[in-house]
Amino acid sequence: MKAVIYEKYGVPEVLKLAEIDKPTPKSNEVLIRIYATTVTLFDCWMRSSTSPPGFGLLMRIDSGFRKPKQPILGTELAGKVVEVGKDVSKFQKGDQVFGFVELGVYVEYICLPEDGTLAIKPINMIYEEAAAVPQGALTALYFLRKGNIQSGQKILIFGASGGVGTFAVQLAKYFGLEVTGVCSTAKVELVKSLGADKVIDYTKDDFTKVSERETYDIILDTIGKTAVGKTAKLLKKEGFYLFTTFGLPKLIRILLLKMTSRRKTFFGLLEERTEDLIFLKELIEAGKLKSVIDRRYPMEQTAEAHRYVETGQKKGQVVITVVQEE
Repeated sequence: MKAVIYEKYGVPEVLKLAEIDKPTPKSNEVLIRIYATTVTLFDCWMRSSTSPPGFGLLMRIDSGFRKPKQPILGTELAGKVVEVGKDVSKFQKGDQVFGFVELGVYVEYICLPEDGTLAIKPINMIYEEAAAVPQGALTALYFLRKGNIQSGQKILIFGASGGVGTFAVQLAKYFGLEVTGVCSTAKVELVKSLGADKVIDYTKDDFTKVSERETYDIILDTIGKTAVGKTAKLLKKEGFYLFTTFGLPKLIRILLLKMTSRRKTFFGLLEERTEDLIFLKELIEAGKLKSVIDRRYPMEQTAEAHRYVETGQKKGQVVITVVQEE
């Protein structure tokens, strides 16, 4: 089967199309024909062995010092079950599914355990749209819940047009919050279309000055670029400051804020749960949530997709089409 692999760290061109063996499912696994996957900033970090500032050594320890331990990237998928192991009961052959894995999705076929983060695909989404959901939406949902969200609260979402931000805006509106999104000029209309009550163009206005002090119950930084001290002043005294990504210098500032302020902070890694993916599926089928796809690339152009994601200009998700929709 075809796979996009990388045998050394580096620029997008290290990604190569190759032929590898098609896997066989174990007794508790399903074999999935992948129709679509995505390119996220995480994939780019893994490929280049870069990471948020200060965590390079830890990344090498985890992923391999001289070359990647796992030569296949990709964390999100949508596809069709083509074979099931003898002990599988949740899925059957022919099921259309979507899901999230740690790595290994840039392939035509993949084996996944039936109890992994995998669910039946929303009936009102094509494969490409469904593949663009899991990581961004699960992350947004996880961090919003960590902020103890309640209807009527005010939230500021920094990076509102990205893979996490586009879902955070929609989910916050679903839960009844008043949403202010922060993004660049070219993305303002997109964020408005997702339901944001207000949108601040950070290329024209300093959102820490435009907003009134003590305004927000929650601030969600989806790209790790807010100035912690200045931004924290926009929070209510018992407000939550949430970080989905951060470097070591930022982590130090977060910890200092945590020790010196009544404002609550939360940072960490996503803890994905199948029941959350099913919840998102139900929201999608109810018309409350949609994915945003900026660009689509065929599998053969995965390197070009990585190059585009690294520009920082993408809106929502960038999708890799592994096989055309039937």
